Amino acid sequence: MATAISRKGELIQDPPLISWLFNDTRAAWLWLPVRIWVGYQWLSAGINKVRNPAWMQTGSSLKSFFMSAVAVPASGKAPIAFAWYRTFIQMLINTQSYTWFAKVVSVGEVLVGVALILGVFTGLAGFFGAFMNWNYIMAGSASINGLLLVLGLLLLVAWKVSGYLGADYFIIRLIGTPWWTTGTTKERVRIPTKAQPAAARGD
Repeated sequence: MATAISRKGELIQDPPLISWLFNDTRAAWLWLPVRIWVGYQWLSAGINKVRNPAWMQTGSSLKSFFMSAVAVPASGKAPIAFAWYRTFIQMLINTQSYTWFAKVVSVGEVLVGVALILGVFTGLAGFFGAFMNWNYIMAGSASINGLLLVLGLLLLVAWKVSGYLGADYFIIRLIGTPWWTTGTTKERVRIPTKAQPAAARGD
């Protein structure tokens, strides 16, 4: 793995606060309420969609959202700022992809919510949640998507500790991570004891 070295040959260290937030297991108590709140937002929104036939059967709710997003008013600003994204949404409308895509969105929101609340693959859940927020924003929907996008990305960056008070504590101990290798031999991630940095140690 590449490291940043100064001109004096010294390893460039992260600021103490950044290192504590993203590497120290004690910061898991800070990430816990963030993770649960973001997870609840996704789970609540997803359950409402799963229970709605307009999302799970016809996809008409998503179609209405798409139609509103691609509309270009005679005056004022269009909901979608980028033409390539408007073309993409229009393609989904023309091919009637909203009928199956609405199911993917609904179930995806539920899965992201459950994963975040339980702390299961927190980094991946944060990424997919942020990706959905990004798409909502690109389609012209503001609401709380901006906030959820930022928090989702932070949970992703803090993956080593954001799920420490959750199922990830056991999952990472059990399966490690695929990118930790030495030569051709994989090394499992070692979960540190309390008050130690969350990064795996080599000693």
